[in-house]
Amino acid sequence: MALALDRVRRTRLSLHGLGVICGLTAGVWLGAAEAPTKLVNAGFSPFAISLCMVAGVFTARWTFPTLLKGTGYVFEDLSERKHLIVWALMAGALWAVANTLTVFAIRDVGLAVAFPMWNANSLIGLFWGRVLFRELEGASGRNIAKVVVGAMAIVIAAVMLGFSTIHGGVVGSHAFRGIIAALGASLMWGTMYVPYRKAYLSGMNPLSFVTVFTVGELGTVLALTLTLDGGLHSSAFRLFQMPGVLFWLFLGGFVWVIGDLFQQFAAKYLGIGRGIPLSNTNQLWGLAWGALVFGELAAADWQHKSMVIAGSVIMILGALAISTAVASAKERSSTNEAVMRECNRYGLNYQRTMMAQAGDELDGRDRRRRWWDYVIVLTATAVFVTLGVRAMTPPLTMDFRWAVFLSVVLMISLFVGGWCLWRRTRFT
Repeated sequence: MALALDRVRRTRLSLHGLGVICGLTAGVWLGAAEAPTKLVNAGFSPFAISLCMVAGVFTARWTFPTLLKGTGYVFEDLSERKHLIVWALMAGALWAVANTLTVFAIRDVGLAVAFPMWNANSLIGLFWGRVLFRELEGASGRNIAKVVVGAMAIVIAAVMLGFSTIHGGVVGSHAFRGIIAALGASLMWGTMYVPYRKAYLSGMNPLSFVTVFTVGELGTVLALTLTLDGGLHSSAFRLFQMPGVLFWLFLGGFVWVIGDLFQQFAAKYLGIGRGIPLSNTNQLWGLAWGALVFGELAAADWQHKSMVIAGSVIMILGALAISTAVASAKERSSTNEAVMRECNRYGLNYQRTMMAQAGDELDGRDRRRRWWDYVIVLTATAVFVTLGVRAMTPPLTMDFRWAVFLSVVLMISLFVGGWCLWRRTRFT
């Protein structure tokens, strides 16, 4: 046991860098995921957009864990930590409510205005991390300042970037309602990170956590649609009969899943106080998609463009501050105490949990692929291919050259982040 814990201590600092890479990669992908929700401007209900996007999320979420680890591994991980199943379902439900609120916000105030408001979730996550999980306890004053000021800088920069696109009457007549929806999403998403951190302090693999998470989110958004959007007469079911449009929402869900998986690993290796603000650099990438692909800054004057430049610089500096706030020995000791508390509460093996925390596992976990694993992957692939073949160009004005360029950036970030995760942890 002593040797295992020594290995954990020796690998902790290197895992900080891995967490930073995961957080920044998450930002790239999460920034691109919201772009398809602009279809709400084509007259579809926010509930319809949310349900179809979550259907894509559900399809992709089961695919990645199955592809990377196999269902045998996932279900064995869940069976060892049954108490976390309800937490994962709760997190999925919170995500579903928050995601639906974001679609209302996008409809009423636009993507660029709503985005920075719900990204205040990083401050809520920072608060919960400190109060519930003793994050930053024992940290030096310098590191505390880096994390807190860095997180605040990212939120301030997000607000600047969002409001830089307000010109020419972009904000609609229901602006107040949209702002409330965006702030509500921020509260839901900030609280959602509590189950994240609880799961990873218990040693659960993020791939296992999201498998249950997706059941909670799909069930919740379906219930919201049936209850508040006309039941079986909801426009969501009309959208499901429009494969040409449905593909883009499924694609948005697919992109979001990749970003969220990296965010999950960032939360595991950095904690929610550091990992979530880094993933919230998605505002930069969301702005890039909005401005370059959808032309949201086409009519902007120099004042608005200067806000873009200043906000971008501030966000980069905030991310840099958090990235360099490496946990000290005292802070790691307080984290270990939090792990011990979870182990004592739920009867977990402390040695195994600490090794899983450090991106390692004891041998013996079932990693075989069964025939149904291949069926799951092939079925999900067939769904996306079928919808993709029948996809239609969305009824929006877009610059496809920039869309291709940003798509290439997505692929590069996926390769770098995925390679680092595989090399260090084998997706543990």
